[in-house]
Amino acid sequence: MLKTLGAQVKEFKKDSILTPVFMILEVIMETIIPLIMGSIIDDGVQKGNLTHIYLMGALMVLTAFVSLWAGAMGGKYGASASTGFARNLRKAMYDNIQTFSFSNIDKFSTSGLVTRLTTDVTNVQNAYQMILRMCMRAPASLICAMAMSFYVNARVASIYLIAVIILGCFLALIIKVAMKYFDQVFKKYDKLNESVQENVNAIRVVKAYSRESFEQKKFTKASENVYKMFIKAEKTVAYNMPLMNLTVYSCILIISLVGAKLIVGGDMEIGNLSTLLAYCMNILMSLMMLSMVFVMITMSVSSAERICEVINEKPDITNPEKPVMEVKSGDISFEHVNFSYKKEAKTPVLKDINIEIKSGQTIGIIGGTGSAKSSLVNLLSRLYDVTDGAVKIGGIDVRRYDIETLRDEVAVVLQKNVLFSGTIFDNLRWGDKNATDEECIRACKLACADEFIDRMPDGYNTYIEQGGNNVSGGQKQRLCIARALIKKPKVLILDDSTSAVDTATDAKIRKAFAEEIPGTTKIIIAQRVSSIKDCDKIIVMEDGCVNGFGTSDELLENNEIYKEVYESQVNGNADFDEK
Repeated sequence: MLKTLGAQVKEFKKDSILTPVFMILEVIMETIIPLIMGSIIDDGVQKGNLTHIYLMGALMVLTAFVSLWAGAMGGKYGASASTGFARNLRKAMYDNIQTFSFSNIDKFSTSGLVTRLTTDVTNVQNAYQMILRMCMRAPASLICAMAMSFYVNARVASIYLIAVIILGCFLALIIKVAMKYFDQVFKKYDKLNESVQENVNAIRVVKAYSRESFEQKKFTKASENVYKMFIKAEKTVAYNMPLMNLTVYSCILIISLVGAKLIVGGDMEIGNLSTLLAYCMNILMSLMMLSMVFVMITMSVSSAERICEVINEKPDITNPEKPVMEVKSGDISFEHVNFSYKKEAKTPVLKDINIEIKSGQTIGIIGGTGSAKSSLVNLLSRLYDVTDGAVKIGGIDVRRYDIETLRDEVAVVLQKNVLFSGTIFDNLRWGDKNATDEECIRACKLACADEFIDRMPDGYNTYIEQGGNNVSGGQKQRLCIARALIKKPKVLILDDSTSAVDTATDAKIRKAFAEEIPGTTKIIIAQRVSSIKDCDKIIVMEDGCVNGFGTSDELLENNEIYKEVYESQVNGNADFDEK
């Protein structure tokens, strides 16, 4: 963990070194001030030496200004180092998340990743700043003040030593108890973020079903859990201050009593007592600062571990050593493919798939819910890797291709369509950032998206809200198809991507594909037989296996599942799952 975090500090190594240097300089100046004050009382005020008073007074002012400057510089470099460290942590996590395969993403919830990128990073940032500033300042101040106290009067200074040991034991106990609660509290944040995220994303459904009160209760419960844990932790930490005050004032009383007797007996000067009382505050406040540092570190340890989990997560899908940089054709073959989402799964999702598809063919895939249709096509663009067997495109195993090259040539319009905030042109150019306006317009014509875009006031410059909330489901699907077409792929996969489009528009899209991109291999997953009956071949999926593979006419003759669905849909417009 320390190695992972340390790698994110290198860029701000200079700031991280300068901060404790200035902190130590500040401590030295603060340690000198009580000595000067004692000298002013003993050698200046008591002896009536104005010259000494002025000289020592000027030296005290200079020392105070140096201490102030050192503290300010320490704060400046500490803030720079800690904020830079937080920035690097967020960037390292975000960059690594971009390399994750779907199987990696499945390990972390969305709310968990948001918590790690925000709350956890802030905790680590605050702890790092405390380490840079207080972890150097507090021990240095404690050691210097203790050393100077023994130099001034060892008998009186021994009171500090006893107080430090007693206070240290109590603080250690407080930290141990608080650590247990802080270890749990940040895990509760995931549930809190999950509640907020789910509610905001599904706000239309919540309002449609009048479930606002239910969502409020769910959020209140998650918030209450965080609140209760923090209360327990903070109640424990709150003992710090009364214990500190008890120790400080007890020391002041005892030192004043012992010091007064020593002064009356002529064994100590008044200035020395004043110096010792000043060091009393330095020593005990240093202890309190150290305890707060340990509490902060305790709070951040769990956060640091969660951050490191994301940074150290190795993507399951990576480029080979010498990747193939060109996909020569859209030929596809599945060779004895087995696939499971989890390695320890006993039953595979896909079982012994053997299929040959020629470049330029249009292939339909039909099957009931949970028959592994999407799982099959996800293997083509290496969103997941096969468990056994091989998937080949252009005669080459997809695992040998450069990932970016492969995904540029295998365009996928996923079942869940996603648009991003920006203009229609901005969204279309996700397919190709260098696409011209003419190429974008042509792709929209192929996807029949031009029909509604031309009716919009700003046309292709119409602003799409986050998630495409200002366009309908069918419009969103057509824009996503156009976005995929702009890539000019050798393989185009439509994963139930015309389900919200009327049958007439669906037919237009399929006709445009056949006429305009005949060389592209097209794979269409659908629930409607009408969407795939004219395909070159159709795959019938059932329970992760290929139940049938052939033309519509061939399947009507020899495949009972397809025949039953075909007849029910043609005659009664039934859904596949109602066969």
